[in-house]
Amino acid sequence: MKLVGERRAIAAAVLVFYAFAYFLVSLQAPAGWERAFGAMGGVYALGFFGLVAGYFWARWYAIGVGLSGLISAAVSMWQMGPEPVLIFVGATHAAIALSLWGNGVASLFDGQEAWRARFHMDENAVHRLGKAVIRIGISLPYVLLYALAPKAAGGSDALIAVTVLGLAGAGTWALLRLRTWGLVALTGAAGVLGVQAAGGLGRVHHLAAAPGAPMAAISALIATVMLAAAISPFVRPMLARLRA
Repeated sequence: MKLVGERRAIAAAVLVFYAFAYFLVSLQAPAGWERAFGAMGGVYALGFFGLVAGYFWARWYAIGVGLSGLISAAVSMWQMGPEPVLIFVGATHAAIALSLWGNGVASLFDGQEAWRARFHMDENAVHRLGKAVIRIGISLPYVLLYALAPKAAGGSDALIAVTVLGLAGAGTWALLRLRTWGLVALTGAAGVLGVQAAGGLGRVHHLAAAPGAPMAAISALIATVMLAAAISPFVRPMLARLRA
């Protein structure tokens, strides 16, 4: 499939559209949701900037964000039916992933030899890193929604949310810098999210007073699954190295 530059431009245009849309929504969001929507705008802005700048991880990350939006649209359509706005959201996010798929676009980003030589990456290592970054791109919006959704006053949820956000953010940065401790941070974030998801889903009916409780619990569950999936490609190589 040709039209490499055009496909890159389509993905970048969709990402910047959602970045502006979320930033505008954050200015008129219901009380307590301003930070969550603003952070979501940042997710898309990062993808747009990465694509334009040509960072080696940008294609993987943008594909993950596109798949994340597609998953959200599909779940929403399952709950509410094929509303036109949900179809639009699903189609445009699918366009991000499809536009960036394939070796042609990869040659502009992760297919470049310079960064592989710099970090001494063979094909298997690149493949593992790519799968991890895509899954982080899927999980990041859910991590932010969990961490920044309105919380019940007087509880420990806010502190836990900040901890998860810090671990996930630091782990993602470290993974993109190919630092091993990033996997530890992501594992910690996934573990805390897993505990919160299990507890939150078990007592959602008791948390009706907290406006974002159901969404936070579901977001925590999806983020847990995807962060665990992001870590999984590295488990076998790490165990093999420990046994050596």
